[in-house]
Amino acid sequence: MTEMVPLTNVPLPVKLRVGDYLLLDEAGAFEGYGKTELLDGEVVYMNAQHRPHGRAKMILFDVLRDGLRRIASPLSVMVETSVALATHDVPEPDLSLTSEPEGTGLIPMRSVALVVEVADTTLRSDLARKGPIYAGAGVPEYWVVDLNGRVIHRMWTPSRVGYANRDQNPFGETLTAATIDGLSIDTAAL
Repeated sequence: MTEMVPLTNVPLPVKLRVGDYLLLDEAGAFEGYGKTELLDGEVVYMNAQHRPHGRAKMILFDVLRDGLRRIASPLSVMVETSVALATHDVPEPDLSLTSEPEGTGLIPMRSVALVVEVADTTLRSDLARKGPIYAGAGVPEYWVVDLNGRVIHRMWTPSRVGYANRDQNPFGETLTAATIDGLSIDTAAL
């Protein structure tokens, strides 16, 4: 072993790294779980998606794709594609806007402009756990679509501890991206 392990007198958890997670996934370690993510080095199982979640995701895909076309953006909308954020993080956001939709493997962080999570049962986790992870990795803008509250939480200006700017936009109003010039979407169908 060539790495220095800190001395400790209490048990410490071991965080999986992205490479560890990918090797375990390739070896079939998570087959019985369906979908998983790596958050803060911990493998997290994701519940099945129900119709309200799936419907909202498809509406958002359509309006984001149309919005990007309207402004002739080089970005593409990806659905449920894992993103390589940092040493211990491989989330699978519901939607991500990337400048690198082609290729193999995970979406590289450097290409991510916006991440969207749809929350019907995961609001607390999407805001309190994933928000700081996305911000810490430098994701420029993060939206959490709160199906129960009927609002979209929009966050931008990332730092190591979270997003400096945030607001809430009710369903039915036009939502304008804070970091992608000219991108706006109609949320009436949500």
